Order: sequence, then structure tokens, then C-alpha cells
Amino acid sequence: MKLAILGSGFIARFYADALVAQRRKDVITMVYSRTEANAKKFADDYRVPNYSISIKECVEHKDVDAVIIALSNDMHLESVLACASVGKHVLCTKPLGRNAKEALQMLQAVDKANITGGYLEDLCYSPKFLKSLASIKNGSIGEVIWAKSRETHPGPHSDWFWDKEKSGGGAMVDLGCHCIEISRNFIGKNNKPIEVMCWADTRVHPIDAEDNAIGLVKYENGAIGQFEVSWSFRGGMDLRDEVMGTEGTIWTNNFLRTGFEMFTSGKGGSYVAEKAESTTGWLFPVGDEVHELGYSHMFTNMFEAIENKVQPSENFYDGYIVNAIIDACYVSAKTKKWEPVIIEDWRGVAEKKETKKMNSYDEDHFLIKEEVLPSGEKKFIIKNKKTGSIEVR
Repeated sequence: MKLAILGSGFIARFYADALVAQRRKDVITMVYSRTEANAKKFADDYRVPNYSISIKECVEHKDVDAVIIALSNDMHLESVLACASVGKHVLCTKPLGRNAKEALQMLQAVDKANITGGYLEDLCYSPKFLKSLASIKNGSIGEVIWAKSRETHPGPHSDWFWDKEKSGGGAMVDLGCHCIEISRNFIGKNNKPIEVMCWADTRVHPIDAEDNAIGLVKYENGAIGQFEVSWSFRGGMDLRDEVMGTEGTIWTNNFLRTGFEMFTSGKGGSYVAEKAESTTGWLFPVGDEVHELGYSHMFTNMFEAIENKVQPSENFYDGYIVNAIIDACYVSAKTKKWEPVIIEDWRGVAEKKETKKMNSYDEDHFLIKEEVLPSGEKKFIIKNKKTGSIEVR
């Protein structure tokens, strides 16, 4: 597949590294940047034959089959509409829009053009995430009742992130989009998000947007998704997920402490990992950053979906739902109340709820808990089915 990348900065280079890391049939044939010098440098670095400072020229190029958007949030809508107008498949970095209104416009545009709209949510393709999701779908931890995702780091790399008008918000729209979609997958995408409760504040940086936030997302099946995000966490980038089910629990540490530790005096001063704050002392490098952050699996899924004319695992509809949840979080952060999630185009298929079965201790009692005491004796906490009284056996 012949690809164009719109953007030549930090995330565009991550994408390009993922695309050229392996010998494969997908190649970058065109790159766009707002400045010719940056476009040319990117083209030289990745041996891209064509470059342009025109989005229109880039997406309309005869040697482009699909377009990857790696631009600031305020340019997503314009770029998607340009792709849809010429029928080019489009893959857009997260968040899809600055808000749900923009995201819905993009979703409707790709639907009308009958093209693939892939949502580049890399953390939903990391090896640990995919393994966790497979275990949940296989029933290993039972019904998921709570999912928590955390992403914190010292702040983004580009100036536009800090501009509320260009980004659409602060840490919540930048990092919360990851965390919300991770929890949606664990809880089940067919479960409709119905309301949110959120705290957000600007604690450290002189900006108009929030640099710290915590939120709860309640789903129609009663499950809770929780996110923690920060642009003022010191020590690198912390990516962690926790999932609690009726039959088990999953904990993952995706980035900061992954079992690779190194001490250095700093003589070499080389790159360590994304958002690392130091090149001296004890460091926590990442073995294969592109792979471990999910980029490799993500692009494979995207291109196979285009070839097979099916939706990728993460698509524009998912991006729209995430934006709708974030919009509600911003409202809640102001009102300090539970606020409804407004979804104009809900496509989830309601899953049939099974009647919950309580474990019985005997004919007259439910079993609440069974445990073994230090003495070796077994203890049973039970509930009388008729009277409701709690008893011990």
C-alpha cells in the first residue's frame, strides 16, 4: 500500500519508524509539512520520494492509496475532509477531534465516501493490552466490573498541545482519550457509556487548559471506567492499567517499569525513551519502543482492514465515542456533578444480560466468602436466604 503522511514531527516519525522497521509491502510515498524545510528533511530521513506543503496536493497524488494524519488536533477535520473528497482511505492519530462535533463530522464524511477511517489509538494495540483483552474475552477474569487506566508524564513535546484552541483541551483530551478507549475495550464496546464524574485542574503550568484530571465513566451494565492523567508527573511516562473482574484481576505496567533498568553516569547521553527526563542515574529504557507502544500491531490491523474491506479494531466510530465521553467530562469538571454522555449516533449492539447467580453454601444460605485462617481452619461467611442475616460457619 502506498502511503502519505501528513505531518513531519514527533508522532509522524514514530509512525514512520513503525512502517519502515520491517521489510514490508507498505511504503511511504509522500509527506506533507507546513514548512518545506521540514518536509524535505523528513523525506530525506525516510527516503520518501515526494513531499509537499499542500495537503490537497498530498492526498490527491497518484501514488497515494491511503493517508496517515499526524498533525495537530485543529487540523484533523480539514485533513479528513480532504481525504474523503477524493476517496482516499484515512488513518487519523488520536484524539479524532477536538470535540464530539468535529469527530462526528469526520465519521459521517468517511461513511459517505465509503472509505476506511482508522483511529490510530496505539495503546489499544500494545502486546500487553492485546494479551489482556484476549484473556478477558476468554472469560479468564469473569465479568469486568471496574477498569482503570493511567497515563502521566511531564508534559507534551510540541507547543500546540499547550494551546487550548488548537488542542481542544489539556491533559484530558491528550491522555484521557487513551485511557477511556482502553477501558471501553476491557468493559466491552457494546456497553453504552451513560454518565461521567470528573475532576480537572490546572495545578502546575501557566496554561488555560487542565494539566491534571481524574474521571469516572459509568456504563449501562454498571461497570466503571476510571482514568488518571497528568502533565506534571515527574520521572518519565507512566502507563498502567488495572482490570477487576468477578473471577480475577489484571495489572499491567506498560512503560515506566518494564523489567529493563540501567545505571549510567551520562557519558553517552543517548535517547532513553519517550518523555524520559534524564540521561543519568538509574534509567528505565524500553526494549522496542515502537513495538511495545503498539504501533506495529496497529498499522498491520489498519492495512489488513483496508485490504479486506472491513472495519479496523479502532475506527472513526470509536474516536467519536471517546470524544463524546471527553466532552461530558469537561462539563462535569465545571459542574462538579455526574453529567450524561451525549451520543448522537449510538451503534452498539446491546448484549443480553444474564441473570446473576449467587453462590449457595447450602439450601438455606448464600456463600459470601470462604477463607482459610492462619490456624488452617476454614471459615465461611454466609447469608440466610430467608432472613438476610449474615452468619459465620
